[in-house]
Amino acid sequence: MHLSIIIPAYNEEQLITHCLNAVAESLSANARTDFTHEIIVVDNNSADKTAERAKKSGAHVVFEPINQISRARNAGAAAAKGDWFLFVDADSLLNPGMVADILACIDSGRYVGCGSLMKMPESPWWGKVILKTWSIVSITFAWASGALVVCRSDAFREVGGFDQNLYAADEIYLSGLLKQWGRRHGGLKFTILKHHPLITSARKLRLYSGSEIAKQFLKVACSPRKALQNRNKLPIWYDGRRE
Repeated sequence: MHLSIIIPAYNEEQLITHCLNAVAESLSANARTDFTHEIIVVDNNSADKTAERAKKSGAHVVFEPINQISRARNAGAAAAKGDWFLFVDADSLLNPGMVADILACIDSGRYVGCGSLMKMPESPWWGKVILKTWSIVSITFAWASGALVVCRSDAFREVGGFDQNLYAADEIYLSGLLKQWGRRHGGLKFTILKHHPLITSARKLRLYSGSEIAKQFLKVACSPRKALQNRNKLPIWYDGRRE
């Protein structure tokens, strides 16, 4: 089994090395003779040293000139050769237990893909409430968060990958398509892993006020499709603010 780890990255020079180190440690802890891998970082038109630092860490770097999350993920998948794809955000950290759970999921032959619960260290109390609420929704509907999506590469390609009409929440739409694909191909399931949550950055909760985040999600809730198809209506994802 060959696993392609795909990391979309826009101006992530501060975090990309930490992300890649966590990937390397997690893969090393789960090394076995029938498991190979490749690591692809998608430089999504960064203006900093993201690509340079990714190359220095040994990743294969591809370039996507249009700054859009779904395009970056699809660009990585287009360059990937794996039987399975693992998409993880550059501000997130894999862990050995999670990778072991992913491999067990793959080995079982019962799944088309999976997502994971998340932890956000140092998030404010209201951030913890948001994350807890999302965790319930994620498990209930088997919706992956964008920070981690794992799936069979043939299923990904057949459903058309991430929807490039969307500038956010494309992982939720993909989760639904993968579930449909799985039902048509022997009743394969899409699940959310719970035992070893992905550690992901709480920087958005530090960089944006509670009112800014509330206004953003209210816009999406009131007119989901219209908001999600317009990057100008999604500043929390696209205004480029970094620590």
